[in-house]
Amino acid sequence: MTITPTPVIFGEKSSKPALHWVSSEWRGILAEFVATALLLTFGCMACIPMDDIPASDSIFGPLGFGFTVMFNIQIFGHISGAFMNPFVTIAAVIWGKISIATGVAYILAECAGATLGYGLLTTLAHIDIAAEAVCVTLPRSGINEFQALGVEMVLSAALSLINCGVWDPVNAHNSDSVPLKFAFTIVGLSYAGAHLTGASMNPARSLGPAIWANRWDIHWVYWVGPLVGGVLPAIFYKYVWLRKPDPKLQD
Repeated sequence: MTITPTPVIFGEKSSKPALHWVSSEWRGILAEFVATALLLTFGCMACIPMDDIPASDSIFGPLGFGFTVMFNIQIFGHISGAFMNPFVTIAAVIWGKISIATGVAYILAECAGATLGYGLLTTLAHIDIAAEAVCVTLPRSGINEFQALGVEMVLSAALSLINCGVWDPVNAHNSDSVPLKFAFTIVGLSYAGAHLTGASMNPARSLGPAIWANRWDIHWVYWVGPLVGGVLPAIFYKYVWLRKPDPKLQD
């Protein structure tokens, strides 16, 4: 989600055989698959209702997703970037951190990982979480699809700008606390929007539960909202706020 992965040279790789590309990129692709699977397993595990706490009053879901993002970044950040999110992956392509081919592979891995992660939880939970639509992102009653779209766009925009701030070379010396920064960011944004739309901010995160629960109520919102709300701020930040290195200072 946040860290620049180690294998990042792609102008040279694009002209090499596909086999070489696979041999050099499979670790990152696998890391995105596993990281997103863990995100859904542990994040949605925290969303399983407790007997004495109404689901709408629980902060365990935001905490579960936030802290899972934290340890995923610590584990996988130096391998793939620990994006775990298609819009973050697209932003990484736009910023030139990974190639288009790698970005496509990451997105497919993230969607597959999310599906597997939620599927694993269906076998571990003591209730039928798919039948009860646990962790399925749905707008609350009274919110129309365009309001839900707006909420997802705003939440994703905030997450995207924070992500770009971490990528900014000016903050390169502040990387030690990146996992914690994102943990608390996800907790805060999730708690702010969970009671409105489920605070997805991540198409893959919404896709996995939707497949298992077969719930597709305005599912398009959870793709368009994060992709538009997340990618546009990344473009804006790169071309407006990102300062180019001063050649005089590099001499």
